Amino acid sequence: MAFSVLLGAFCALQLWEGSSAVTTVFVQKGNDLRLDVQEHVKLEEGDSFKWRFNNSINVVRLFYNNNPIINPTYKGRADVSPQNHSLILKNVQQSDSGDYTAVISGDKEQRVAEYKVIIQDPVSPVDVTVKSVSTSTESCNLTVSCTTQDSHIHSTLRCDNQSCKQEGGERSETTTSGSSLRIYLLNDSIICNHSNQVSWTTDLREIRPLCPIKSVTNGSTATNVWIWIVVFCLLALCVVALVFGLYTAVRKNKRKHSENTVNEIPQITKPVETPNQNTTEDTPTSVYAEVTPHTPSAGSTETKNKEPDTIYAQVTKPPKTNN
Repeated sequence: MAFSVLLGAFCALQLWEGSSAVTTVFVQKGNDLRLDVQEHVKLEEGDSFKWRFNNSINVVRLFYNNNPIINPTYKGRADVSPQNHSLILKNVQQSDSGDYTAVISGDKEQRVAEYKVIIQDPVSPVDVTVKSVSTSTESCNLTVSCTTQDSHIHSTLRCDNQSCKQEGGERSETTTSGSSLRIYLLNDSIICNHSNQVSWTTDLREIRPLCPIKSVTNGSTATNVWIWIVVFCLLALCVVALVFGLYTAVRKNKRKHSENTVNEIPQITKPVETPNQNTTEDTPTSVYAEVTPHTPSAGSTETKNKEPDTIYAQVTKPPKTNN
């Protein structure tokens, strides 16, 4: 009995020799599906190749040196590549979900590819709804809801003048259709995401307009702006003072230079005449003598304070005789 079981297991292993690991493929409804064969397929005479659906339906069959035979159920939707024997299935529907196996049949069957195909509908739109808002001078509490066609999820947020926090952190759940619904906080916005393996939709709402709390960040920004304004004004005043100082110094220097130019009196140097030793007769020489008039007596009617007049007389010396 034990020998029979071992023999059966050995035969099963030989039957499915070469089978590959199962690969899961997600495809959106209405799109085309392509399933490849990773191994090289070489058909000998008498061999056949087939793509089998759920181990019972032959979608397509290919014989040695013959054209492929398509199952009438898949007529116009299924095809096989003659080069690499890939299966092409067009406009897939939910009924196409299942197991697809590529098999070479001859002396024994050999699996060369195996896939698990899951057809999914695109996810429905998601909507963010603010259920309630409670504000105070220091904080703001919000209750938001993410709603889809077949599911919804709630979350509560608390905001102060610095940041917002989501109570319990990010929330997510799986819908009845197998999709994922998430609600989370990102950069002061509440985001809802509805997705599956083939599609996704999202919606968001900004929180700050719903919570009118003065932001510390905004106050700090305003303070920084005023600081920059003051610094700019001080720099401008320094530049104006520097320019005015330079202008005053240049103007003063020009005025001083002009005064020095006016006060300068040109000095004319009379050339010294050298007597000519070869001259036979001397040029008459003029001699000047100062003659001062007689000083009037004390009883004179002339003004005592009148300054004496200076009188010049010219005396010509006789020329020298040659000895």
